[in-house]
Amino acid sequence: MYHKNPSISKGSDWIMIGLYIIIALIGLLCIFSVEYRSNDNMVQSILGFKKNYSKQLFYFGACCLLAIFLLLTDSKLFTAMANLSYLAGILLILATFVVGKEIKGSKSWIPLGFMNLQPVEIGKIFTALALAKYLSMPEVNFRKPKSQLIAAAIAFAPAMLSILQGETGLALVYFAFLIPMYREGLPPGYLVSGTAMAVLLVVSLLFKTSTLLIAFALLAIVLIYYFRRRLKRNNRLLVIILSSWAFCSLFVGVVVPFAFKHVFKKYQADRIFMMVGVDNPFTGNATAEIANSEDAKLKQRKNEQQNYNVRQSKIAIGSGGFLGKGFLKGTQTQGDFVPEQHTDFIFTSVGENFGFWGSALLMMLYLGLLLRIVTIAERQRSTFSRVYAYGVAGIIFFHVAVNICVTIGLAPVIGITLPLMSYGGSSLLTFTVLIFILIKLDADRQMVLR
Repeated sequence: MYHKNPSISKGSDWIMIGLYIIIALIGLLCIFSVEYRSNDNMVQSILGFKKNYSKQLFYFGACCLLAIFLLLTDSKLFTAMANLSYLAGILLILATFVVGKEIKGSKSWIPLGFMNLQPVEIGKIFTALALAKYLSMPEVNFRKPKSQLIAAAIAFAPAMLSILQGETGLALVYFAFLIPMYREGLPPGYLVSGTAMAVLLVVSLLFKTSTLLIAFALLAIVLIYYFRRRLKRNNRLLVIILSSWAFCSLFVGVVVPFAFKHVFKKYQADRIFMMVGVDNPFTGNATAEIANSEDAKLKQRKNEQQNYNVRQSKIAIGSGGFLGKGFLKGTQTQGDFVPEQHTDFIFTSVGENFGFWGSALLMMLYLGLLLRIVTIAERQRSTFSRVYAYGVAGIIFFHVAVNICVTIGLAPVIGITLPLMSYGGSSLLTFTVLIFILIKLDADRQMVLR
């Protein structure tokens, strides 16, 4: 028979708690190494609440108190409030369109005085709970298309609102919820189709549209000729070949050009093409006509700034070598050469100060955290807890992978924080709540929650 845990320590996964504390403290050290100067009065800097590391220390203390509160909370509250909290999260995101503050081109922040709250960031918590709540309902058969569509709507509704706010980076994070959906029975065909579209997108970036259209037509003709005898007995194969040809042609000839001309902003499109090493072919003529306009010059400067960020980031990481330059000895991070180095580019301080071994150790800590979450997920009796755990794992994995790829120049700059390390109250709060709700659910894993 299940008995509710009377204390924080009983049933809590201390490995998870330890990993959380270690990574968060490394983040504090990295933010400190970026901002601290030899002539600073450390006590005044910390107590003055003016430096980012002093603010982050305050946020960390507040998050520790919040973590204790979550561990003392009844697990049933998370299931009971899942749908209501999701609705509140959506309303909070909508509120940014009215009272939101625009920061770096994204109107996705609500000013609270002592900090700026980003609702779409904390919305990942409510989305993870709501998705777990829906998929754990006894009447839901996730193999049916209706259930899959409802689950997709729950997962991606906040992402759509995020795109309208101009925050495309965080919108992409919501694709992490495909991981728990796949674990709960999402047909592999969806993932195969998604992967095929991603490959098709990359191919469409590397080659001219006319070349690809000719290639698709020739390939369809070759396939029809090769399977001509089988096609006489099976018309279905002909339909598949022609449908695939039509889809690929429309995707490359219509969807991709439309997206890069009308959906993506110019600097976003330029960064995507830059990642694969080619010029943006969809805005060449238009930009030539307004080359001397102020708007074009501003966009060009913004694009150059993004290139500068990545270039300086790679220089900082590379300068660390194998052993690193040592704590507070990084010339690039100490010299303010890397923009946004306390937030999106915090990994540069790890690479420069501690070198390859420090970066590898940090990666091992993140890997250990992810493996621990998966282990916790698989020992749950409750579908709710398992889905939620895989949602947390997907979010953390996506953040870590994309942030580091951006930092070392393998992905376009899209503004995604490094979990528990990047400066920011909203980010630290989000990952703290995500992790400690999971720890509490695991402590009460003998219960079957719905």
